[in-house]
Amino acid sequence: MKLYQYRTCPYSSYVREEFEKMGLVPGKDYELVEASRGTPGREEVIRLGGLSQVPFLVDGDTKLYESRDIVAYVRRKRGF
Repeated sequence: MKLYQYRTCPYSSYVREEFEKMGLVPGKDYELVEASRGTPGREEVIRLGGLSQVPFLVDGDTKLYESRDIVAYVRRKRGF
């Protein structure tokens, strides 16, 4: 799983906090990609999903933008 985000985005913070509550570790359970404006990560978000919006989760063929949808998806996937 890749989570495209930027540090000061409140929606990205929510997803990171919920991942932490689930015991997920960046670099082990998922990859954190910096996607603030003007970064290669943001360009990748647009290329993969069509919108310039974070947070953005890519897990195989699954692509999600909305923070609550991302958290719900990962909870279901992890059996929480």
